Amino acid sequence: MKLLQKTGLFLAAALMVVACGPKSTVETTDAQDVAEATGLTLAVNTETSKIDWRGYKPAGQHFGYIPVTEGQVFIEGDALTGAKFVFDITGLKIQDMQETDESYPKLWGHLQSADFFDASNFPQAVFELTSVEPYSAGSIENKVEFETANTPKSDSEIAVENPTHWISGNLTMRGTTKNIKFPAYVSVENGAVTAKAGFNIDRTAWGLAYGDESNAVDKAKDQFIYNTVSVGFDIKAN
Repeated sequence: MKLLQKTGLFLAAALMVVACGPKSTVETTDAQDVAEATGLTLAVNTETSKIDWRGYKPAGQHFGYIPVTEGQVFIEGDALTGAKFVFDITGLKIQDMQETDESYPKLWGHLQSADFFDASNFPQAVFELTSVEPYSAGSIENKVEFETANTPKSDSEIAVENPTHWISGNLTMRGTTKNIKFPAYVSVENGAVTAKAGFNIDRTAWGLAYGDESNAVDKAKDQFIYNTVSVGFDIKAN
């Protein structure tokens, strides 16, 4: 299998990584310029591509996925030059309970409300590639979390095995765009692209601030929702 290869600017980035040491932090920053997409356009397979999510609170966890409705990946030879994915927030699924459970529509409705995604005003989320860097071996730095029975999984726990690259991209949710950087496994084979990743984000950076743990009066009473949300990308394009 051919792993994604770099030329030109990507080779310069590789030299910078060697010179400065491995970049081992999953991070969120201000929006950046989107990568100029050149070369062959591949359509994302919306039947098999999705974004997984997992939220945490001291009393438990909820998890599910958000479907991909459209997307494109751009390659030039074996080099990734651009990508854009659109996710349907209104199609969000909760997988830790049955849809027939009376609690399901209550939780789904709350997630769709202005307390979280505000889906009536912002029904889609969008991810656009801004840069790609080779992954250098080393440990991933983890955030220190308030410990309970359901402390969020760390970035090193949910990262994919054998990551090949650091991916950076602008993620837009609820009308807010932030750049996120995370380790991913990316491969190009016979004109098809597979990309997988697992990492954490702080939901409040996009305005999903309900139950913000930083506003909790007394964490010892566990009256909050963790700001950390675990995210997983599984993208296929051909």
